[in-house]
This record gives sequence, structure tokens and C-alpha cells, in this order.
Amino acid sequence: MIDIIRLLPDHVANQIAAGEVVQRPASVVKELLENAIDAGATRISLIVKEAGKAHIQVVDNGRGMSETDARMCFERHATSKIEKADDLFNINTKGFRGEAMASIAAVAQVQLVTRTKADDLGVRITIEGSEVTHQQRTNAAEGTSVSVKNLFFNIPARRNFLKSTAVEFRHITDEFHRVALVHHDIHFELLHNGTEVFQLPPTTSRQRIVHVFGPKFDERLVPVEETTELVKINGFVLKPSFAKKSRHQQFFFVNNRYIKSGYLHHAVISAFEGLLSPNHKPGYFLYLDVPPNHLDINIHPTKTEVKFEDEHALYAVLRAAIKHSLGQFSIAPVLDFSKDNTLETSYAQHKVAPVAPRVSVNPNFNPFAQTSKPQHFKKSVSFDDVIPEKIAEPILPLSTDKVTVSFQYAQKFLIAPHQNGVIVVHQRRAHERVLYEGYMHAWETKEVLSQTLAVPLVLTLDTPSIGALNSHREALEGMGFAIANAVDDTIKFSAIPDVFAIEDIPHFLQQWLTQTTNGTVHAFLQRDVMARSLAKQQSIPSGRSLAPHEQIELIHKLLSCKESDRTPEGKATFRVLSLQELDRFFSP
Repeated sequence: MIDIIRLLPDHVANQIAAGEVVQRPASVVKELLENAIDAGATRISLIVKEAGKAHIQVVDNGRGMSETDARMCFERHATSKIEKADDLFNINTKGFRGEAMASIAAVAQVQLVTRTKADDLGVRITIEGSEVTHQQRTNAAEGTSVSVKNLFFNIPARRNFLKSTAVEFRHITDEFHRVALVHHDIHFELLHNGTEVFQLPPTTSRQRIVHVFGPKFDERLVPVEETTELVKINGFVLKPSFAKKSRHQQFFFVNNRYIKSGYLHHAVISAFEGLLSPNHKPGYFLYLDVPPNHLDINIHPTKTEVKFEDEHALYAVLRAAIKHSLGQFSIAPVLDFSKDNTLETSYAQHKVAPVAPRVSVNPNFNPFAQTSKPQHFKKSVSFDDVIPEKIAEPILPLSTDKVTVSFQYAQKFLIAPHQNGVIVVHQRRAHERVLYEGYMHAWETKEVLSQTLAVPLVLTLDTPSIGALNSHREALEGMGFAIANAVDDTIKFSAIPDVFAIEDIPHFLQQWLTQTTNGTVHAFLQRDVMARSLAKQQSIPSGRSLAPHEQIELIHKLLSCKESDRTPEGKATFRVLSLQELDRFFSP
């Protein structure tokens, strides 16, 4: 019988390994960044062109490599991270398989320049398709620079499967985030086509998140911290109000390594139970430290799948830690026994004077009397007949005759004397609250004003949007829209609310549909979404000067609002500085 089993040539075996390790340019970025971190670098630069299809370069100031090591790093299963099988259960480095550099070199043109601190000269190695084409001594800075050009140049079919530049660069950015977020003590920079995208100096983990995702993220973070014998947890979860429908901004790191775990993700979801709608998912940045011998990361070449020794206990600890943090920072709902929800009034009844209830009684009624004739003697009694106890004066009376003069500071704040001290009003937030309650009151009391269009407004929308508009048609008409039947992909409006300009309608509808098309939404919530959006768009911007009478009118309207102290999103609209507080400023 003819033998049919044979060894594959090295270049073929390397390409098979590359299929597992190097799937797209982002895979190369991940491996090179992790190698730089394992080398002890404190500054790492990532330079890409055309989303990595043309060029990827990672430069670090790490330990560098000797000439022998530089040549050996391109061999399969050549690694400095482990020596024996037992080391797989005590891994403290990013890499350990010894496949990344060999796989990259098998499908790209690679140039490696490296120098150790002890060497006067470095070494440059050029390799294409696993074949070394050039090697020489050269001047080089301490550390390592790896350039990868023309990825998949020798596998055209694989290169054709790459996505657009925008998609591939998004994957590169995701990998960059996963490395930069966990190693906040390292300086990272990312340049794409010569343009600086990120410049991240060493800082704390919280500041690194803010530097990556923007300054507004700082107020969204809720710290999470727990230490047990099983695991040490620290990091942050996002407040429920900032939850999204997508699964972005969700990061698990175990022993400084990014992982994906549906089981741990479910622990986070369960901790937010009762705080989020089913369609929204919480964001989190959670860092777990687990003894290396209690987990196995040797499951998949990408090393993002991890097997824990006691994942059930880890689930319970993680869930409890997050619930504790949400409660500690007053994020979770609490029972307020002093509040009676039945006493909440609608906007339609807000300014209606209450009517004292009256009851009819028979003062001569005797249940033991022996008579067949009914008693008709009745006396009408009002609750006003009872002398009420003295009611304490509110801290901030809502009477509008208290403010008679106002001063605008920095074209942003309104400052006015008040009987309780000095009131400082944020003019944009105040106007936002006034507009919001005005819109809600008009829609609840059906006092909506519409403007009929001389020429109907015709919009072209996709099929799902047309269907969503039809399903929410009654709610839209209650807000002042007049909608004709949709034909194919167009919908016609013959009237719109008078608070809108015609050119604002397309943008508003797109935003409104995004927030209301996830299932059936109560009409009140639809009006709330619309009122919030309108109030934010129409409110007075910071930087606008107001005449004295405009300032006073705005303050009066704010203090007459149902919830005058907060914007619809919960931000403070004003603050009263009492006489005692002012005295403390000048106390000796």
C-alpha cells in the first residue's frame, strides 16, 4: 500500500498557522502591540496606512533583541515566554505560543530593526513569505521597530476578503483600545495616514478611559472594587442612563489581558436588573486579577477565551460587587417611604386649584333605633372645617414676585437676589426645563398648535422607518403632525408643530425614530422623547446676552415649573446661596 501521510513544507505550515493568528490587519496590530508590552516598553507608537492593508509599524523602547534572538523570533514555536508544559498554568505575559511573528512573516513583507541596551549596533532583518532576504548590522535606537507591508501579498484570495478601509481601521482601533485601556502606565500613540488619532500619556485607569472616549465619560463612570481570595476586581461600570443598544464600551480584562466571556457578561447584566430596559446593555470597564494557576488561556490562538477554575463563584462575586457599587453611589432604585406616587399630578392639572372634598352625614343616625322610616337629616361637612396645623414655609417659594432684578455673568449664568439669599441660574438648562414642561403641558392638555404647510413636506424613508411612523402615527398626530398615507418609500406631512422649522423635520424624525422604534412605546414616553429633544434644540445657548427683562422672565418661568431644580436629564438648573453660606466665605 502506498504511504499517504507526509510532512507539510514549512512555508505551507506557516500559512496554515497564519490563518488562525492573522485574520486581518487588526490581528497583526494586536500581536505586535502585545510583543512590545512583553518587552517592557514604556512608549509604544502604532503607525498604519490604508487601515493596515499597505503598512503597519509598531515602534517601542523595550529591551530589544540580540541578533540571534531577532532571527529566531521568526521561527515557529520559538518563544522566550515559556520553557516547559507546566509554564502554561502560570502565564504572566501576553504571548507564549511562539507563532505570531512566523505567521505574520508568512503572509507579508516584514522588516525588523532592534537593539539591546548592551549592544552598540542593532540588527535589521527583512523577510518575505517566510524567506529571509536581508540581514545586517545597523544603527538603531534601543528597542524594536517592526514594519509589516503588503499584508497577504502572496495570498490574493485572502486579501480580496478584506473589508473597506473604514471597517478595517475600526477593527484596528478596537484592538488599540483593548491594549491601551489595560496598560494605562504606558504612553501610546496611533497615527493613520500621517494623521494623529490618539496620543495617550501615562495616567490612571480612569483618566485613560476619559482620554480614549472623551471628557464627558468621567461623569458616567461608577467605580467598582472588591477583593477576595478568589479574585480582585476593580474598574468601572457606566450609569444606567448611558446604556446603549449595541455592545460597545464593554471590556473585560483578566490579568491585564482582554477577554470575551458571555458568562461574566451575564453577571453584569443581572447586576443591572431593574435598571435597564431589555433592549439596552450596560457599559463597563472591569479589571480582574486571578491567580494564574486558576485559569486556562491556552484555548484559542487569539487568547480572548478563558476558562476559569471556579467560574460560578466568580460570577457571584462580580455580580455582588457591581450591585454594591450601584447602591453605594445611589444608582440603584431605593424605596422612599415618605413619597406617595398617587399624589403626583399631571402637567394638565398642575395649575388647577384643588377642591376640598365634602361628605354627607346623618348626625341623628342610630343603628339600634326601631323605625321603618329612613332618616333624611343630613349635614354637609367640609375638610376645611378642620383647623389645619401650621405648614412650614418651603425652602424656595415659587412666587414670581420675589425676583425683581437680575445680572448676567459670562453670558451663561443669571444671578439675582432672593429672600433666601442669592440665586444662581444656569440660563441654558433653565430654558431647557421651561421649554420641556411647556411642550409636555401643551400635549397633555391637547393645546397643540400646528402650522399648515402651503406645500406638503414629502420625505423619502426606508421601509422600516415608514412602518415605524405608521405604527406611531396616533402619537405623532397628537403632537401636531398631520400625516397622509405613505406611498412606497415616501411619506407626506401637510402640517407640523409650530415649534418646528421645516428644515428641522428630517433630522428630528430620524432621531425620534431611533429612540422609539424598539417595540411598542407608551405615548407619554414618545412625547417625553420629543419634548426632551425639542427643548435641547430650542434652548438658549450659552454665550448669548439676555436683556434684564428677559433674565427676570426666565427666572420666573423656571421657578414656576413643576420640577424647577433639574433639567429633563437630571442636571441642576439653579442653586441658592444662603446668607449663612455667604457669611462662611468671609468668616475670619
